[in-house]
Amino acid sequence: MRQWPRPADALDLYLDTADRAAWADLMPTGLFRGITTNPLLAQRAGLEYPSINWTEIAQRAHDLGALELHGQVYGPVETYLDWAKQLYDAGEAVGLRTVVKIPMTPEALRAVPSIRALGGPILLTAVYNPKQVIVAKALHAEFVAPYFGRMDEAGLPALDRLTEMQAMAKGTPRILVASLRNADQLVALAARGLDCFTLSPDLARSLLSDPMTEEAAAAFEIAAAGQTL
Repeated sequence: MRQWPRPADALDLYLDTADRAAWADLMPTGLFRGITTNPLLAQRAGLEYPSINWTEIAQRAHDLGALELHGQVYGPVETYLDWAKQLYDAGEAVGLRTVVKIPMTPEALRAVPSIRALGGPILLTAVYNPKQVIVAKALHAEFVAPYFGRMDEAGLPALDRLTEMQAMAKGTPRILVASLRNADQLVALAARGLDCFTLSPDLARSLLSDPMTEEAAAAFEIAAAGQTL
């Protein structure tokens, strides 16, 4: 399996979509460590989640340079274990780290020990309260995904809650911030020491451009051509 050297102070981004056209457009930028998916994102991309061929999806993600693919369990809790094994096996088949996402509901959490026994990484998702980080640490989850934008829109003190989560986690589980609405939110969180984020395609594209940068680059090309402004 390929390795991506990761400095201690690295910031990791994940492309948050099931739209393979967006994968093809944005993964070659080199910005993203991996891709995250869930049933809602699959629906938005026109996919039927139960029909997804995860080996095929994992191969496509791998070919585009992803080192990780995060997929979410669904359906009756009793089926989670078999589904998780399928996702782990798909990653193993193509040389990609696959991460099983589990919603942080009481029923779903009961599946964590058996999935944990498979030996693959787990992400606990749909997190809103710092107390849930305590649960994630006790269950030895590798990631926990708070929904920052939804917290903010619900009138919760989202920045403060994320800061508390980061302090409580101390790196394990890793705080993978999801549901970001704009680049300003990303900047505010990064300034507070958060270093792991999922980005929608639109948000990712917004990071790649700035009007003043475009203007400066155009001036360089004019000068290089021997012209004056």
